[in-house]
Amino acid sequence: MSDLSIFSNFYSVMDALKRSMEHLVPPPDIKPSVWAEKNIKIPAGNAIPGPINFDNAPYQRGMIDAIKEYGVRRITYMTGAQLGKTTIQQCATGYFIAHEPKSQIFVQPTQGDVQTFLETKLRPMIEANSSIAQRMAKPRSRDGVNNSRMISYIGGWLMFSWAGSPKTLRSRSAPITHADEIDGMQATAEGDPVELLSQRSATFGDQALRTESSTPTVKGASRVESAYYRGDRRRYYVPCPKCGEAQYLKWENVYWDGRHSTNIQDAREDLDQEHDVDSAGYRCECCDQIWSDGERIAAIRNAEKLGHGWKAELPYKGHISFHAPEMLSTFRKMSDIVQSYLDKLALDDLQVFVNVSLGETFEENADKVDADSLQNRAEEYKATVPLGGVYLTCGIDMQMDRLELEIVAWGVGEESWSIDYRVLWGDPLGEEVWQDLDDVLEETYMHESGSQLNISAACLDTGGTKGYTQAAYEYIKSRRNRKLFAIKGRGGWGLPIVQSPQRKQSGKDKRKIDLFIVGTDEAKLVVTRRLTLEKGGPGYCHFPVQREAEWYKQLTAEKLVLKYIKGQPIREWHKPDRARNEGLDCRVYALAALKIMQPNLKRIKERLQQQDVEPIQENEAKPVKNVAKVVVRKKSNLKGQSSTTVVKKKKVFGNRK
Repeated sequence: MSDLSIFSNFYSVMDALKRSMEHLVPPPDIKPSVWAEKNIKIPAGNAIPGPINFDNAPYQRGMIDAIKEYGVRRITYMTGAQLGKTTIQQCATGYFIAHEPKSQIFVQPTQGDVQTFLETKLRPMIEANSSIAQRMAKPRSRDGVNNSRMISYIGGWLMFSWAGSPKTLRSRSAPITHADEIDGMQATAEGDPVELLSQRSATFGDQALRTESSTPTVKGASRVESAYYRGDRRRYYVPCPKCGEAQYLKWENVYWDGRHSTNIQDAREDLDQEHDVDSAGYRCECCDQIWSDGERIAAIRNAEKLGHGWKAELPYKGHISFHAPEMLSTFRKMSDIVQSYLDKLALDDLQVFVNVSLGETFEENADKVDADSLQNRAEEYKATVPLGGVYLTCGIDMQMDRLELEIVAWGVGEESWSIDYRVLWGDPLGEEVWQDLDDVLEETYMHESGSQLNISAACLDTGGTKGYTQAAYEYIKSRRNRKLFAIKGRGGWGLPIVQSPQRKQSGKDKRKIDLFIVGTDEAKLVVTRRLTLEKGGPGYCHFPVQREAEWYKQLTAEKLVLKYIKGQPIREWHKPDRARNEGLDCRVYALAALKIMQPNLKRIKERLQQQDVEPIQENEAKPVKNVAKVVVRKKSNLKGQSSTTVVKKKKVFGNRK
């Protein structure tokens, strides 16, 4: 049959014309939220699968409609977790594929994040929505591209990239750009990835739109907070179900029986208190009445109907910015939010709550640590290891002429007691200093309960020149006890304190050891943050009165400073010239040993309490009896104990060569 034969059939002609006209007629002028509710289905596996309904989370309606506000060029979403910021960006992506086709670029912090986003978010959404899927090229087809880097569709394409790939960011331009979790993006040698992305749409003029979202991180170094304050600063106003006055929801107004704090800054007032989380509610800032969960959720859902909802603090000038805390969620009970707060407070991990639940930046106090104030609060221990310390770890720093180490006792909530600090003089390329380290690691320490504690885990820094690194590897390899770990510090924000180990070959016999990477920036932040605590409890650091002033100077030698590189704020640890920081390094390594082992400190404490031993009474601390060996060490100006250490050989830490 001739190709012209289709024109002999009236209905075929009309169908062909209709399909052609679809691409010539402008799309109907409807709000993106209305389009999304008609066309977007949440795929199975999500909390509420099925057609999207913004009545369930009405604050999301304004967040998606912002993409079509007159004159908008930039939208910033600063929210807590699970508040739909990624869903909003997905809906916007679908809108610019199926309703108003335009080319787009979507950027994630890492390449792994791109794959996760594609496999768990975007592709399931596309497959669940025929209005989008039918416009996109099929995988491995000749009609277009559909792979892990790009998907083409009628009227444009969607490219995926990550912050660490500036070459990819430079390769194409598009009128629409999306950036997710911008606070988790690392700057490259070519500059800030968010700004590089914005340049990809600059040439499109009034057609350009950039959306960016993130859970915020640290005050002064948060991209999303900085962007939020440059926008019009919108907050969602909710009417009080009692008096009708509209207000945006604040953590200060969350109520429950047992709360003693007034804000995040004095959160430690809630430690060691009786809390009834089931009584949690929201207190109106106008009439002082408490809202139940049902009243809060109803008020959120009715806010826009009563003329409230999103209100801007500043005049609109093309940049819209939203802030949404977890209290706005219609899927979360206030008791669950309060319980999360108390759990994070008990673990000394309040930053997670502030960032993830409140959607706010956390203000660090790491630059407020003072050596003199720490020394002034030093304590007289009743025994070598006080009652609260139940688990010993050791952090060892290697220098070219010595080893320095700290022994730390850990208690429930990672409350810590510094037990001993030593300097073992000797060249690590020789044998003697390693034999001295063996002696230290094999010692036992008298606990206030009357029990004797061994060092349960130790981390040895293997950084340095190749010869010294190899010497450390050989020492660790010859100890079959796996509680001695090789570590190497690595800078960079966002790295965990301890990463999964790498297998490293050591020596001519080709035996391998596990090398643990320690995220030193984050670890130092945890340590210095805990040094600022002024009340005993989770995270608090105790020090013995015997420790000398020089050690405190080393512990506080580094300060967290904010630098601007190519216009972007960068947090860095700064150590003054000639200042020594071995004390801080050793504490970081002792913490790393704890994180590797992940002991149940509460259970260990209970087990110690059940042992039938005579507890040490005040002023009765004494050395271990039945001495097997006395080791006389070289004196050091940092030694926290006597130069003569009494040792009982109870358990061999590792097997000597």
